[in-house]
Amino acid sequence: MTSYTCILTETRGSVGLVRLNRPKALNALNREMLKEIMDALFYFDTNEKTGAMVITGNERVFAAGADIQEMSGVAAGEMLRGDWIAQFDRISQISKPLIAAVSGYCLGGGNELALSCDMIVASETARFGQPEINLGVIPGAGGTQRLSRVVGKAVAMEMVLNNRTLTAEEALQFGLVNKIAPVGDYLDEAFELAGEIANRAPLAVRMAKKAVNKSFEMPLSEGISAERMAFYLLFSTEDQKEGIQAFLNKRKPKWKGK
Repeated sequence: MTSYTCILTETRGSVGLVRLNRPKALNALNREMLKEIMDALFYFDTNEKTGAMVITGNERVFAAGADIQEMSGVAAGEMLRGDWIAQFDRISQISKPLIAAVSGYCLGGGNELALSCDMIVASETARFGQPEINLGVIPGAGGTQRLSRVVGKAVAMEMVLNNRTLTAEEALQFGLVNKIAPVGDYLDEAFELAGEIANRAPLAVRMAKKAVNKSFEMPLSEGISAERMAFYLLFSTEDQKEGIQAFLNKRKPKWKGK
């Protein structure tokens, strides 16, 4: 696998891990790190041995936001021409489940990165926020859009307009995270969840993820139509036949991803 400068990667069974690794900068997301994150995720996404992925930081911080030093002095035209945030768009092309394991600060671009994942496992110390307003700007990588869809308009408004930070318990209450674990266990919890999903029927998992995501992007009638077509299409797979036979014969299915 490729050697990276700003991240660390490893594989645990059928789960691929991407760890943000700029501790002195509180894992601030610069352009190099974003490219490496996406390249690593795409590597795992195309690796047949990987069924799910986890992205994490360290116990103190997931990511404290974008790299302010890198953006300092950059003009609007340069931002536009370079499309600085375009790397974030690549995460929507990931077909396998992606879980964010968050501990400590998860702010700005870090929160947007976590929001782009399919699920979030948080430690008790996790803090979620969009503090861009303090810099005279707004979230630019989906924060105003994804956050409002998850926590609702009122809470999103307060977070984006007035720098409200959610605790792990509040994030759980508002549906931003799936579960909370002690600091020493949150990453293991994320791996356990990812491992369970990775051991399910691969094609069904991919189509299920795509169908759920479609529900946020299209009217209900179109979403139901897309879901139904995916349901019918899965009946052409070997795994669907295996799943039915395993159920009828009361045995554990053996998935092939075909």
